[in-house]
Amino acid sequence: MEVLILGGGVLGVTSAWYLAKEGHTVTVVDRLENVALETSYANAGMLSFDYSTPWAAPGVPLKAIKWMMQDISPLYFSLKEFDTKTVNFLTKMMAQCTQSAFDINKERMLRVARYSGECFKALRKELSIHYDGRASGTLEIFRSEKEMQGAKSDIAVLQKCNVPHQLVDVDGCIKHEPSLAKVRDKIVGGLHLPGDETGDCFKFTNALADECKKLGVTFKMSTTIDSLETHNNKITSVNTSAGKLTADQYLVCLGSYAPTILGKIGVSVPIYPMKGYSLTMPIIDESKAPVSTVMDQKYKVAITRFDDRIRVGGIAEIASYNKDLQVKRRDAIEFSVRDLFPGAGDVEKSEFWTGLRPMTPDSVPILGGTKYTNLLLNTGHGTLGWTMSLGSSKFVADMISGRKPDIDPDGLALDRYR
Repeated sequence: MEVLILGGGVLGVTSAWYLAKEGHTVTVVDRLENVALETSYANAGMLSFDYSTPWAAPGVPLKAIKWMMQDISPLYFSLKEFDTKTVNFLTKMMAQCTQSAFDINKERMLRVARYSGECFKALRKELSIHYDGRASGTLEIFRSEKEMQGAKSDIAVLQKCNVPHQLVDVDGCIKHEPSLAKVRDKIVGGLHLPGDETGDCFKFTNALADECKKLGVTFKMSTTIDSLETHNNKITSVNTSAGKLTADQYLVCLGSYAPTILGKIGVSVPIYPMKGYSLTMPIIDESKAPVSTVMDQKYKVAITRFDDRIRVGGIAEIASYNKDLQVKRRDAIEFSVRDLFPGAGDVEKSEFWTGLRPMTPDSVPILGGTKYTNLLLNTGHGTLGWTMSLGSSKFVADMISGRKPDIDPDGLALDRYR
């Protein structure tokens, strides 16, 4: 069977891997010159198999108002880019901020994320690919007793979902991250999730793309996707800058740009481009650097260790498709690494980057079929595209191959929004 994958990020490449292994003839199309040059390029570096949680949660609307009044905040609004689509998305997202919705969405996210974690383990047994990977867990640190008390509801959900975790005091934090001893007066405790991992998504995606090529996958890069053509209830071709492309099955892995292409054929996907930022800096003092990932709970900033670099990622900026680099946003994420790991990395030599996270109102990805019999979706993963990549792609590849997926598909498809 011929399969055409639209999108060359981590979701497109991991989908290609599983489909090629099944013996399908696979082509990946992307407008950029190489894979993983959009959101997959410089994300936070976390593989949050156990830390996956919805953005829409009880109390978030009130917190959002407070955050907007802070100089250093996890959330920013760009009024210049505020439009009808933004209002519609935020309205849908706020409707998910109930306890019942949170519980449902959390279970769905963990179902995909934890399955993806098993897929990562299996992949490492099959392939020897280097991506600065580490498996030392995530440490969420609390700067106040109020933050620590506020984590009780999260811990209750972790217990309910049988997620390994440990609430630790300051000494426990230092045990997992020794360099925090230098700033012990700034933290009161933490939550350790031993099942999470870290690594460089860009390196991972490129290494896997090389393996895909060995299986015969074709990568048509620097090729703009203009539109899909349909007849009755099927996709017949894709119009691109390289001409019409045809296949038996079509898989959309376009992230934040999926609504533009799908909207033209009457497929409405509630995906919003939530802007995020990161800094990547060389390590200058190993003894002061993190061991794995530290999540600064107050500012929602992740500080992640690569082999010889530190990646700092965070901020949710509501700015539609504007990808301008805002210096003020750099200051916000730079604060956490300077405050918690002073002298660890050369901040002045950091690569400053921004990307668009394809958010859904419930934070659950959109996986599976559409009203067109040969069009499937693997998109809408928000901040967890890499975390859920292998699990999502194995799930969709099984569907295309006519096999029953390994996990329950309930609540993962687009039809949950009807």
